[in-house]
Amino acid sequence: MATSELSCKVSEENCERREAFWAEWKDLILSTRPEEGCSLHEEDTQRHEIYHQQGQCQALVQHSPWLVMRMGILGRGLQEYQLPYQRVLPLPIFTPAKMGATKEERADTPIQLQELLALETALGGQCVDRQEVAEITKQLPPVVPVSKPGPLRRSLSRSMSQEAQRG
Repeated sequence: MATSELSCKVSEENCERREAFWAEWKDLILSTRPEEGCSLHEEDTQRHEIYHQQGQCQALVQHSPWLVMRMGILGRGLQEYQLPYQRVLPLPIFTPAKMGATKEERADTPIQLQELLALETALGGQCVDRQEVAEITKQLPPVVPVSKPGPLRRSLSRSMSQEAQRG
């Protein structure tokens, strides 16, 4: 069964309004299939010959982003179907209440967010209690190298057995 696919990509950007649109979909699928009820099979047992022929048809499926699907057999007309609406991934994370609203029409920023934004602006991106790395490492205890685990296990096991003998 041979299949051919045609994909579509559309992208549009409006820099003035800071809007962008991008879509990609499989537009057309053309496949060759065996045709039902159109086959011929002959068998000659005396000559040991077999003849088989299967009719073929080209099935066409066309999708569109407007949820319209057309399908049928090539040359015989297409049947159109309106698909039900369904959300497709990726889901929108943030959708403003009014897309074309001006700054005055938008809802006010929540108080907690206003306070956080004011604090960030006051700090100017700087940390008040900033310390250099050298100062932080001075406050840490000195690093002691670890001895090899072999002798440590032996001395520990001896002391444990001596403690057990003493009772």
